[in-house]
Amino acid sequence: MTQTQTNSAAGWAEPKPTALLVLADGTVLEGFGLGATGTAVGEVCFNTAMTGYEEILTDPSYAGQIITFTFPHIGNVGTNEEDIESLNMAARPGACGAILHTGITQPSNYRATRHLNEWLKARDIIGLSGIDTRALTALIREKGMPNAVIAHDPAGKFDLPALKKQAREWPGLVGMDLVPQVTSGQRFTWDETEWAWDKGYGRQTSPEFHVVAVDYGIKRNILRLLASAGCKVTVVPATTSADDIMALKPDGVFLSNGPGDPAETGKYAVPVIQQVVNSGTPTFGICLGHQMLGIALGGKTVKMHQGHHGANHPVKDVTTGKVEITSMNHGFALDKDTLPASVEQTHFSLFDGSNAGIALKDKPVFSVQYHPEASPGPRDSHYLFTRFVELMREKKKAKV
Repeated sequence: MTQTQTNSAAGWAEPKPTALLVLADGTVLEGFGLGATGTAVGEVCFNTAMTGYEEILTDPSYAGQIITFTFPHIGNVGTNEEDIESLNMAARPGACGAILHTGITQPSNYRATRHLNEWLKARDIIGLSGIDTRALTALIREKGMPNAVIAHDPAGKFDLPALKKQAREWPGLVGMDLVPQVTSGQRFTWDETEWAWDKGYGRQTSPEFHVVAVDYGIKRNILRLLASAGCKVTVVPATTSADDIMALKPDGVFLSNGPGDPAETGKYAVPVIQQVVNSGTPTFGICLGHQMLGIALGGKTVKMHQGHHGANHPVKDVTTGKVEITSMNHGFALDKDTLPASVEQTHFSLFDGSNAGIALKDKPVFSVQYHPEASPGPRDSHYLFTRFVELMREKKKAKV
């Protein structure tokens, strides 16, 4: 008699899987569904952050990805409307799936306004719990980030051959431009500043500089930190021309984070970035903006084996000798060996030595691979916004 037969004979109800993760190689992981129903296809990665799951799930840089959380207790502080990072509060820019080890508990935080399960439903994100996330993480570390389909049906009815075919035939993120899915549809200004305990978000009153932020999938807290640093921020869509950017007479240009393959998005973004750089305007890029800036300066990008996703990544700042703990989310990286002599590496990962920052030697242009705005993550890298402001201040003084 099998264990299942024994359990049935004893009157135990065997739980029926209501969600599946189907990998491109045919591997099927069974679990219990959460959030939205249906199917979604994407690349499976793992994130090692212990907090900030709401910010992670709404980071537009995760478009096209299914996130495996290595921390087992996700959802325990609920969700709220203040911690969403995508600009569109209603749409789903961000991860298409979430994989959890443990079922979601009731919220236990005074800021919570909604259970994570209900929040996932509202944002059309499919969730799966009850699997060994450590084993899945080990698989990713060994074989790389797999393409997969995540499926949720409360009745537990799945067309497995069709799901396997969908996972197998999805082309993957290499060569995929996902920025059109997450960028803003029109230009707008931003004046909201950082969150303060017991006060919420503030409003900027007297900006010193004007920054044009190119939105490849920008996060709200980036804009808040720019505003808090004394910048009037004008956000423009990813396809905005260099002429239109410069017509706004910016003191600085910010190149944002975003999803997908930087080489593919770079087909239309890199020529614009090159014109901005050649104008001598102070320029600051992060994440996808960093990668495309690197391409614009003569470098190349590569797809990483498992990527960097978490809020605990040590990075060394070569310019100061200091080590900072950073928040990272990227599956592509700038190949430091392809950078021309005019570009210096300013930061590198202490995990694997990969590039984490560059600067142009003869112009006020720099970028980093990680997320200095955090949300979630440590605030070690907030100084980079001050560094950007100082470049704009020096440029202004030089004009006088």
